[in-house]
Amino acid sequence: MSPTSTMARPGPVTDRVRAVVLPGVIAAGVLGATAYVAAVDPSQPGHYPLCPTYALAGIYCPGCGMLRATHQLVNGDVAASIAYNPLTIPLFLGCALLFARWVYARWQGRTLRWDPPTWMPWAMALAFVAFTVARNIPGWTWLSPA
Repeated sequence: MSPTSTMARPGPVTDRVRAVVLPGVIAAGVLGATAYVAAVDPSQPGHYPLCPTYALAGIYCPGCGMLRATHQLVNGDVAASIAYNPLTIPLFLGCALLFARWVYARWQGRTLRWDPPTWMPWAMALAFVAFTVARNIPGWTWLSPA
């Protein structure tokens, strides 16, 4: 009898559990980082580094205010979260939906495949630049994280 014939082949449940270990580790890391941001206020100086774009160029990037927005959102102040960065909630919802689709695909033994149209990267780049410019227009304080 060969050594492999005595070993039981993993069943479908074992394969499924093994498939979601990586998403589980990633989810634990994200939850841990979010718990830290919830507990340690980014508005207090000395806890987090400055945004490199703001530190080097003096302009607000699309991510500026995201830590403060996350802190406010996790602590239940949705209005303050939107004031710091209006993209926070749509970005988090999009990431959560994408993560859920990825976990579901892995659970079913498939890979998540996304084939966007050729115009989508250009549209996203244009939106990135437009939001950056809009955040830095003098007088448009409703888009700036300060």
